Amino acid sequence: MSKTNGEMIIRLKDVKRIYKVGVEHIHALDGVSLDVAKNEYVAVMGHSGSGKSTLMNLVGCLDVATEGAYELNGQDTTKMGGSDLARVRNEQIGFVFQSFELLPKLNAQKNVELPLIYSKIGWLTRAKLAKKTLHRVGLGERIKHRPNQMSGGEKQRVAIARALVCNPSILLADEPTGNLDTQTSGEIMELFAELHNDGQTIIMVTHEADIARHAKRIIRMSDGKIYSDLPTGQDPAYKEINGC
Repeated sequence: MSKTNGEMIIRLKDVKRIYKVGVEHIHALDGVSLDVAKNEYVAVMGHSGSGKSTLMNLVGCLDVATEGAYELNGQDTTKMGGSDLARVRNEQIGFVFQSFELLPKLNAQKNVELPLIYSKIGWLTRAKLAKKTLHRVGLGERIKHRPNQMSGGEKQRVAIARALVCNPSILLADEPTGNLDTQTSGEIMELFAELHNDGQTIIMVTHEADIARHAKRIIRMSDGKIYSDLPTGQDPAYKEINGC
């Protein structure tokens, strides 16, 4: 079971995100309410156009709600301007993407240091934090390697280290195993499990049931709404995979 303490990090209430395309209004999110507690490990699933990516963008403060409220650590993000949202993203949210998004000319350490550059942390402290975080994800021997000298799994570990280096409240992972083979995907999921056990709150978007089952809670979306929110062991896909 997830070792939550009841402290809510995320609270969404009746959130709508409406895009205007010509004369048509697209309801990407249509009245979503959701609470996520500290140290939960949540997977969000849904087909293309279900709203899962829009939800991820909103939770990550990359987008804002058209209607409704989103509180992150008790702060109402709907009242924040662009600079405040950027600060929240840098200080409280770590992003992990399917395509790694590493800068090819920088080695692992320098890639991990990037989020710290926007803070007032000195270069020596930045270097120490980056090295410490790379050791945490099992890349202590690859600190000076560039992305083109690494496997896909190692690149993703660098990306995870970069997401963790600011000690974020939330780790947001968007299809984190989408570019990895089965064995490497399993290794990344083992790392996520270790991070969760260490107290990290994780929200992962995936379309793969065998990846989602590593989370402790599965949320399913369709047409901009949440239609299922269950502990992983009660989710139909988990039962099918495990022969229950």
